[in-house]
Amino acid sequence: MTVDTVRWGSPSVFDAGLPTIAYEDGQNPDDAHRLIRQARQQAPIALGPHGPQVLTYDVVRTVLRGPRFRMPHGLGLEAQGITSGPLWDRVIKGLLSLDGAEHHRLRRLVSKAFTPRAVARLRTTIVEVIGDLVDPLISAGHCDVVADIARQYPIPIICALLGAPRKDWQLFSDWTDDIFKLFSWNVAHDAPVILAAREALDAYLDDMIAHRRHALTDDLISELIRAEDDGDRLTHDELRMLAAVLLTAGTDTTRNQLAAAVQVLCDHPDQWALLAEHPELAPNAVEETMRHSPVVFATLRVAVDDVELGGVLIPAGTLVIANTGAANRDPAVYPDPDRLDITRQAPPAMLTFGGGVHYCLGSHLARLELAEALTVITRRMPNPRRTGAAPWKPLTGMSGPTTPPIEFDPGH
Repeated sequence: MTVDTVRWGSPSVFDAGLPTIAYEDGQNPDDAHRLIRQARQQAPIALGPHGPQVLTYDVVRTVLRGPRFRMPHGLGLEAQGITSGPLWDRVIKGLLSLDGAEHHRLRRLVSKAFTPRAVARLRTTIVEVIGDLVDPLISAGHCDVVADIARQYPIPIICALLGAPRKDWQLFSDWTDDIFKLFSWNVAHDAPVILAAREALDAYLDDMIAHRRHALTDDLISELIRAEDDGDRLTHDELRMLAAVLLTAGTDTTRNQLAAAVQVLCDHPDQWALLAEHPELAPNAVEETMRHSPVVFATLRVAVDDVELGGVLIPAGTLVIANTGAANRDPAVYPDPDRLDITRQAPPAMLTFGGGVHYCLGSHLARLELAEALTVITRRMPNPRRTGAAPWKPLTGMSGPTTPPIEFDPGH
């Protein structure tokens, strides 16, 4: 019996005989949810390849919102053996790695540019972008959801938000692809590519910030420059960091989540038709598809000190995986959780956007983008049917379907 067991009366999470779980090799979310379901029936916590995974809604929410857990300073790079070097130095200065007063200060300043009212100004741009993508596909009656729509969708919107011209859209798309490799479990291999993309983006943003300081407009960079709270303003380095974070966070997640939402709606044609007939259900459809088929299954936290959780002791310093994908299908919270139902009545908030002080800053924009896209796609592509397999990218890190091909009735 360990000292911690005596003090807390609970066994260590590593000595409690918890179930194990590993779904990295799964081809789609169904594989992962089958394994999660089996583990959750045994305990609210399981041991995964990278540490304890919490699997129930209440325990996940406790980890996300509780003060006794913090974001890992290196966003999990420590678990891959990276604790120094140029990539580490960049990551630990980013918004996601910060906690406490410094994080609160930056969130307070940047949130002024991300209110629902501020995001609503992009609605016209969003509608135009999705219309331009869908229009050429209608007569053909078939498309690849990822290549033809989802992959191209968010970049023009984020660039409009930042104030970047059309000619540079592809640059931003390529940089985002490379920077997002940071959230895989192969960072040691990808580090040179990630750093090169981030340095190129930083140089671009340096130039953009310098121009905006002399001629403010109505874009995000200008709003961040204007942001002030009791005389406090963002520094140049903070402006650049926040712009980079918002660009990357607002691109790959939306691409993949839109593809996942279209795929799962296509696999449930009654729900597709219901949304097409009742576009007012679009906000519900966004919440339900993100609950049912999220492209990010988990987020990372570290125990600040010894914590008793789910009947076991989590030692201080332990990397904990808050499995939001598991929480979103907890049958104790969502009746018939594996069923897709865009008319669910007042369901508890899905946890895909996280929780607590690190709740996704861009959630209002993501919801608006997804709602407008799903409204247009379901209305103009009736009677959809999948015409081939659509395996997902690895289910750790940023996932999502690879090439979901669909057919639909043309001419709408």
